[in-house]
Amino acid sequence: MIRTLDMMNVKGERREDRVGVWVKRPEKPPLFDGTMAEDKIAALGIRLRRWVSFHGLSLNVDPDLTHFSGIVPCGISAYGVTSLVDLGLPVMMADVDIRLREAFEEIFGPTVNETIHGLCPAIDAGSE
Repeated sequence: MIRTLDMMNVKGERREDRVGVWVKRPEKPPLFDGTMAEDKIAALGIRLRRWVSFHGLSLNVDPDLTHFSGIVPCGISAYGVTSLVDLGLPVMMADVDIRLREAFEEIFGPTVNETIHGLCPAIDAGSE
């Protein structure tokens, strides 16, 4: 997700003491300890239950950020939440999907659609 953000000129960073992907917000007032404000823009979740893994990711594109005022995302109350649109990027979900796939393929290789074409007649029949 950090690579995806980088493709859109957003510097996402990890923090040792916090989960998620964070962006610095110099335009906001500093935190109580004087450090620069930061907002969470993305998260990755993994859960194991009865030998089954559940996983997912969240990258805030254009959510209604007022909904976050009623919850404490990941139990972290000292920081805010942001989105790509909130940061001034007028992007659509389709734009982010393309960048996310490109970043994924840079690390893990081509996605299934490109690697199994010609190998599975059932899938090929659906693409014609």
